[in-house]
Parts: sequence; structure tokens; C-alpha cells
Amino acid sequence: MKSAFVALVGRPSSGKSTFLNRVCGGKVSIVSPVPQTTRNRVRGIHNGPPGQLVFVDTPGFHSSERKMNLRLRELALAALKEADLILYLVDVTRPPGQEERALCAVLRGSEERLVVGLNKIDVRPNHRELAERELSAALRSPRLYPLSALSGEGLEALLAALWQLAPEGQAMYPPEYYTDQTPEFRIAEIVREKAIRDLREEVPHALYVHIEDLEMRNQGAELWARGFIFVERESQKGILVGRGGERIRATVRDAEAELSDLFPYAVKLDLRVKVRPKWRHDEALLSRLIR
Repeated sequence: MKSAFVALVGRPSSGKSTFLNRVCGGKVSIVSPVPQTTRNRVRGIHNGPPGQLVFVDTPGFHSSERKMNLRLRELALAALKEADLILYLVDVTRPPGQEERALCAVLRGSEERLVVGLNKIDVRPNHRELAERELSAALRSPRLYPLSALSGEGLEALLAALWQLAPEGQAMYPPEYYTDQTPEFRIAEIVREKAIRDLREEVPHALYVHIEDLEMRNQGAELWARGFIFVERESQKGILVGRGGERIRATVRDAEAELSDLFPYAVKLDLRVKVRPKWRHDEALLSRLIR
């Protein structure tokens, strides 16, 4: 039997969350067109005939001096050091840029445990050949595997490469697990996913979700959750609530529907939107939120 922790890294919006959900067979990480949606090290578990791979999805590797972005980058770098293997996903629909070169500099010297996935090959036009040339120049004989995380094309070959590198070891989780997230975390993430859809500019990055209470009701047939969506300004609160509360009702409705499919019981939400000015500068809060 083989087992390994695999750090999943890449630029923002490189398809890491889509890859994780497909390879683990369930909703592990929220997906959004908004860059840097992932804020935590999210673990997804893939079980196969050779053993178990535990993928650790990390925040997108982003060059920025903002306090929150620096903490996200530190989280990604820490995951690289702790993992047995590294899977670097490259979005070939974008030409390699500064963040790609910075990541290659970090990964140089770890090639013996590195696999590179050239993602989104089914999207045209793309820069696959350019990415292959630059990666081959930046890294020593990189293992390059074209794939589409969305369709699954090329996934088996990439997984075979990871299995070949994985060390021998016992499974770290029972075979029926595809994630180890707590109910509070999963509920907060799904609520955040629904709250930020169709939003642009700064609003998606200016909110976080906190689940205050969980309670089983109706003899275990229903999980009730009370929580808060925090934003930084009153104007952002108005956007999330919507005219006559229309948007927040839609957020609750769609989050309840998805969560009730994820859990073996119905999920009911009591959500409120609150303002917490400059929360992204609160070190103590960031330490609790990003880990």
C-alpha cells in the first residue's frame, strides 16, 4: 500500500478546486471565478487500488504585500514543506507570468517529488507549448501532464505519476472519506460560495462567514445552523442583502439545497449580514480564519 500528502499549488484560478472535487469524488473545495477564493489548506482524499492520496488544496500563489495575501502565501509555502509530494497546476489559457516564475523559483530543488499538471487544455486558444518551454527551462526535467480538471481528460496519467512517486504507507483516513472537514467549516464555505457568486471588484474578498451555533433537530433529521456573513462596509452589506432581502434569501435557499445533498440530513440556515470594519487587518482574526 502507498500513501502520501500531496500539496496542490498554482496561481489563483488555475483550477485547483475543480481538480480536487473531481479527483476526490465529492464537493471538497468551493469553486468560483473570483481569484483567491481558497483561504485554507483544504484536504481532499483520493482512494485507489495502490492506496490513498491526501490532496492539500492551498490558496492561489499571488504576489502581493497586503497582510491577508501575505498570510495566504505563507500558508501555501508551509504546505509545500510539509507534503510528501507536490502537484503544481498551471492554467495554460494564460501565458506564464510573474507568479509562475516566482513559483518555479520556490519549487526548484523539489523536482524529485514534483508533478506538473497543464490544466484547461480543452479551452482554446491556449498557451500550452509556451508553458511547456518555460517550465522545462525553469525546472530540471519536469514531469508535465496535460489535463482538463473539468472534464477529467488526462487525469489517470497524472494520478499514475503521483502513485509512482508516493512512498509506501498505511491509509490515513477510512476508505469512505473524501474530506476531513468539520460540519462548521463545510457550511461556512458553501455559504461563502453562494454569497460571492456574481459579485466582482472587492466585495468577495471583503467577506467571511462565521457559524455561531449548530443544533440537531427533529430526532436527527435536520441540522440547524446559525451564522453571520461579515463585510467591511455598510454598502457591502446592502449588496449582500439585496433589495427587500432578495439576495440573502437566495443565498440561504441555494446553500441549504447543496448542503442537504452533502450531508445525510436536511440543513436549515439562519443567516445575518453584519459589518466588521477593516477585519482583514485584524491579525488575531486572520489567524483563526486562515490555517
